[in-house]
This record gives sequence, C-alpha cells and structure tokens, in this order.
Amino acid sequence: MKKDNFLKGAFIATICLILTKILGVLYVIPFYSIIGERGSVIYGCAYNIYAVFVNISTVGIPLAVSKMVSEYNALDYHYLKNKTYRLASKIMVITAIVSTIVLNLLAPYLAEFIVNVNSNTNVGNLTGSALISLADLQYTEKLISDITFVIRISSTSILFVTIISVIRGYLQGLKYIKASSVAQVIEQFVRVLVILVGSYLCVKVLNTPIYIAVAIAVFGATLGAIVSYVYLKFKKDGIKDVSNYKLKKEEISVTNKYLFKRIIKYTIPFILLGVIGTSFELVDMFTVVSTLTNYASFSLTDASNIMNIVTTLGSKLNVIVVAIANGIVVSLLPNLTSDFVQGKVEEVRNKINKTLQMVFYITLPMAAGLSILAVPVWNVFYGKSEYGPKVFMLSIFVAIFSSIFTNVMISMQSLNRYKKMYLGLISGFLFNALMNVPFMIMFHKIGLPIYYGNLVATMIGYFISIIICLMDIKKTFNINYNETIKRYVHIIISVIIMAITLTLLKFIIPVDVESRILSIFIIALYAMIGFVIYFVITYKLKLFDEILGTGLKNKLKRKKKVENENRDS
Repeated sequence: MKKDNFLKGAFIATICLILTKILGVLYVIPFYSIIGERGSVIYGCAYNIYAVFVNISTVGIPLAVSKMVSEYNALDYHYLKNKTYRLASKIMVITAIVSTIVLNLLAPYLAEFIVNVNSNTNVGNLTGSALISLADLQYTEKLISDITFVIRISSTSILFVTIISVIRGYLQGLKYIKASSVAQVIEQFVRVLVILVGSYLCVKVLNTPIYIAVAIAVFGATLGAIVSYVYLKFKKDGIKDVSNYKLKKEEISVTNKYLFKRIIKYTIPFILLGVIGTSFELVDMFTVVSTLTNYASFSLTDASNIMNIVTTLGSKLNVIVVAIANGIVVSLLPNLTSDFVQGKVEEVRNKINKTLQMVFYITLPMAAGLSILAVPVWNVFYGKSEYGPKVFMLSIFVAIFSSIFTNVMISMQSLNRYKKMYLGLISGFLFNALMNVPFMIMFHKIGLPIYYGNLVATMIGYFISIIICLMDIKKTFNINYNETIKRYVHIIISVIIMAITLTLLKFIIPVDVESRILSIFIIALYAMIGFVIYFVITYKLKLFDEILGTGLKNKLKRKKKVENENRDS
C-alpha cells in the first residue's frame, strides 16, 4: 500500500468526506418519507442519543493516535508506534464496552426524559391528570418503549465504530490517507443502503410496525462499521513495516503508563477544540430566541424557528463545506507533526501557508454559490420557509471561518503550541459569548436583519481565534503570510466575478420555484456554470497551479510520457 503526500492525502480525504456528507444529507429525504413523522421522531431521538455515546467513546483518541504514530514513525521508533496503537486499541475497546452497557441500562430513562421534555408531560403523573386521555397515555408509553428499543439496537455499533476509529488514526499517522478515507465512504454507503432498503422493505413490503423499520435503519450503522472494519483490517495487515523493525535502546524503557499519559495529554486539546466549537452554537441556543422576542417583537414560534435554522438545519447543510476542512486535517496532522519532529522548518512554513490557501480556495466559492442558491437549496432539503433561505444565505459563510479555524487549531496542536492555542480558543469564544446579543441589537437598530448580528459575531469570534494562533506561528517559525494574502485577494476577486454572473443569470433562469425536482436541476445547472467560471478565472490567474494543480499536472505529464515511450517501443 502506497503512502500519500500532503496534497494528495488532503485531496483524497476531502473528496471522500464530501461524498460521505452528501450521502448523509441526501438519504434523509426518501427515508423520512418512508417512515413518516412518528418514525422520524423515533429515529431522531434514538440516533442523537447514540451519537452522543459514540462521541464519548471516540473523543480525541484517534487524532491523538495519528499524531503520536506520525511522531514515532518520523523518528523511526517503529516499536513505540505499534505499542501506542495496541494500547490505544485496548483503551477504546474498554471505553466502548462500558459505553454500550451504560447506554443499554439508561435507554428507558433517556427515552422517557426525551419524550417528557418534548411533550411537557410526565409519564408518571399522567394517570392522575384529568386533561390527559388514556389514548395519550398509551401513545406516550408506546413511544418511550419504541425509542428504548431503537436506542439499544443502535448501541450494537459502538464497539466496531471505536475500533475502526483507532485503525484510521493509525493509518493516517503513517500517511496512508486513501485507505482511511475510502473506509469512511464504504461505511456510509453501507449504512445508507441498509437504511433505505431495510426501512422500505419493512414498511412497504412486510408491513412491520414503524419502530422495527427504524431499528433496522439504525442497525445500518453497525453493518457499515463491520464492513469498514474488514476493509481497514485488510489494508492494515498489508502494511509491510508493521512488524519489520529494528528495536532501538531508547524505546525499551518506555512504559505503557508513559504512553497512556501521552495519549491523554494529546487527547485533551482535541476534546477542548470540540467543546469550544460546539459552544459557539450553544451561545446562539441561549441568546437568539430571547433577543428576537425582546428586541424585535418576533413571536416565540418564529424566534424558535430561526434559532433552529441557525443551530441545526443550517448547520446540517454547512457540513458539506466543513467536510473540506476535515479532509485537509486528516492529511495535515500527520504530515505537519512529522516535519516538526524532524526539524523541517521550511516544510512546516510551506504546509501552513498551503493549508490556508487550499481551505479558502475551495470553501469560498462553495459558500458563495450556496448563498446565491439559498432558496432552491433550502427548498430541496426542507421545503418552503419564510426565514430558512434568508438566514442560510449568510450562515453558510460561518462554515468558511469554521474550516480555517479547525485547520489552524490542528496546526497548533501538531506544533505543540498549546498555551497560545488555548488563548486563541478562549478569546474567540468569549467574544462570541459577550457580543452575540449586542451585535444583534446593533444590526436591528441600523435596519439590518437582527438574526444576522449573531452570525457576524460568530464569524468575528472565529477570526479572533485564528489571528491569535497565526501570529504565534509567525513569531515562532518566522512564517511569511504575504503570498497567502495575495492569493486570498485573487480568490475573492474570482468569486465576486462568479457571484455577479450567477446573480445576473437569475433574471434569465429564476431560482425560486415550487418543485423540488426542478430545484435540483437549477442547483446543478448553476453549480456547473459557477464551477466553470471560477475554474477558468483562477486557472488564468495561475491560482490552480500555485495552490492545487502543479502535482496533478506533473503526474499527468509523467503518465503521458510513459504511454508515449511504451507506444514507441
């Protein structure tokens, strides 16, 4: 199995993650139409609980493994890299077993809590209420029972998901990015296939109860994880240097206790990054509704809908853009760590600048295009909405800041700049927390939509975190960002030309249509036109070659040269 360089790894991981996210978004439309409203409630409640326990089981450790394996591999400590993998695997298996047991035991209580919170009733007190009918009581108890059953079925995948996450971290640390990324696509494809085929057969053919169809759907995660595990295990076993290494003296004295401490030490920053990233959305959850109702006279229903658009519905669409950042991270972490521990300062400088350019080059036109197409995009996924497209057309740009933020924070962790990273994280979060409401009030007073205020505050919060960290990297590694800034200007100009063209096209081909099918065709047409315009401009400005294309062009030239030589011979 061939290792992947930084650019190739980032490209492969990004494409695979985008495919994974697209599959994860698209299946929702037919699946919810199959299982109906009750089925979607059961599925949503059970899957969200399952996702929390999976995140707890896998929190930070796979990325920590990737970083440590990359570090030890760069130093030729092959014994330690394999020992790290084995120890991390044991930790994850124990965590997975505990999480599975706890989830099964807590399932009925979690189901009851969710139903009570959403219905504002208490099952234990229903029989004493004259306002609650026997039918209501039976419906609620049945709903709790169904959710409990589905939660327990979903728990069957936790063990496999945690194991494959460690294998992914190990392969990524060794720079085998393709195998790790393809495994994610395989896992998601199998999961979506089981969800759609299984639910359809249960509901439309076998006429089973809805909760059985939902249970089959969530079991898709287990089957997907099993297939992904088999693929990854095959790829890992095919690595030649897994067992062929010469033991060094300095490796013998390293104990499991020391490695365990290092795993935890490297895991904590990843946990903090995840917590702070989530906290930006939590700020909106706690401030948007009250500000809209108190300062702009929005009804509670409209305010709640806007908050849901900002924190949930819009975020689900943003993941297509954010997937790019995550794809680059997969390749950035091991490559940057490897260069750092080997003292390759020039390579560190080059990869930091290249990462900043790649993220912006890809995410800005995508965000701009989705913003221009906010109406048909929203219509395809959620149907007609008064506020959905209005909020989404700006909230999609939060994904750009979030993407750059993620890669900069991963760079700081790769370079062991923890103190400044924490300073950047906390400073950005505090700005967002303190200025969210003032910005909303300010936007309302100057005549702009009040719900844009919190989005701008969020973007500035991310920007503050990014700047603090980039300034620290500049000072520590003497990095010059002038070339990156110059290319940012050219990218912005290219996107403006693309956006103006697509906006003018709206007068010829309107985007506000009723039909979802027609909306999909319009999105595809505009996306194709926008892509051609942006690619041609950036190619003429040599941005494509400078940021992405040199390696690809050289590879194609070499391939053509070989073909010509073979033809001549």
